Amino acid sequence: MSLAIAGMGWVTPLGTGVESVWERLLQGEEASATTISEQFTDRVHSVFRVPESALKGISHPRLRRASAISRFAAEAGLQALGSAGLKIESQNAERIALIFAISNGGVTYTKRFYHEIVGTGVQAASPLLFPETVFNAPASHLAAILGLTGATYTLVGDGSVGLAAITMAEELMANETLDCCLVVGTEEIDWLLCDAYRRWRLLRLAPPIEPFRKKKRGMILSEGAGAIVLARDGFVTIERANPGGYFSKRAEAETILRRILYDLAQTEIDFVISSANGTFVDHAESQALQEVVPNALVYTGKPALGESVGAAGLWQIILTAQALRSKEIPPVLHVDHSVELRLSFSRMAVASARRAVVLSSGLNQQTAGLRLAIQ
Repeated sequence: MSLAIAGMGWVTPLGTGVESVWERLLQGEEASATTISEQFTDRVHSVFRVPESALKGISHPRLRRASAISRFAAEAGLQALGSAGLKIESQNAERIALIFAISNGGVTYTKRFYHEIVGTGVQAASPLLFPETVFNAPASHLAAILGLTGATYTLVGDGSVGLAAITMAEELMANETLDCCLVVGTEEIDWLLCDAYRRWRLLRLAPPIEPFRKKKRGMILSEGAGAIVLARDGFVTIERANPGGYFSKRAEAETILRRILYDLAQTEIDFVISSANGTFVDHAESQALQEVVPNALVYTGKPALGESVGAAGLWQIILTAQALRSKEIPPVLHVDHSVELRLSFSRMAVASARRAVVLSSGLNQQTAGLRLAIQ
């Protein structure tokens, strides 16, 4: 069964709102980096944060003590429902499913909760903080805010978890008692998270993110959320989803990506939204793309928006849907012109584009792909 995108919401380091962020990307803008530090070390990390002004419009008692990840998710989810023209009432509250895609979860409050225990003992354990340490806290908040009483799930994975959530939504929507499914991917940033990725040699000290370079200098983490409303009718159709697979060694990623592309490219593909982010992912995707769809235009938004991990898959889907709808693709930033791919080095019209692929390679050994189409 093919589903369609009926609405979208976006919270990013470039601001909020699909149309607003998209226009800034088309203009070749990129997020501004800030640095974060910890009191017990001199090491600082560069990150792309969501500006405080971006969340001024959302207020709810449920979010008063909630972590940033929940506030990002709530804003994106409300935007998506609004753009779909969907109003949740008692008669349809059970007919809307909610799926969350998360990678690292509420790191900020989790660190704070255990820091207090380590510092002053178990007596200091906060009953207010503890609920925010579980992975399904953002889903709980959003379901309560919206008044949803239907199925609610949280999937935990890496950067490709957003695409796995779409596959799960397709399975749920096979049940005719559901009218639509709200899928949300979200992420927040903390120094501890940055330091973990640094130890895995995936992080660079400062921008820019340089995709598809022979020398992999690493990525910059970002935060925010993306949300889409999936229904049986909409402006962009999800024609085919490929669940991809897992690779135990980085060298195996290219083989799985080729398999995904061969499956999704059984019909003509106009462009591909890549997940290249300055790490080993770039080489694997580049090789697979050159072999399977060498003529397809390729774009990656991570040099402009950063690596948002749990939110990344949903951001890529939003990028693809917007490119198909607006018939334009933004410029790929900080890319070497010698790269052997057909890249959008400047804002480019794609007037005849009908189909596109989202290719997602996570940093923790997961891959997946989607094919979207517009009539």
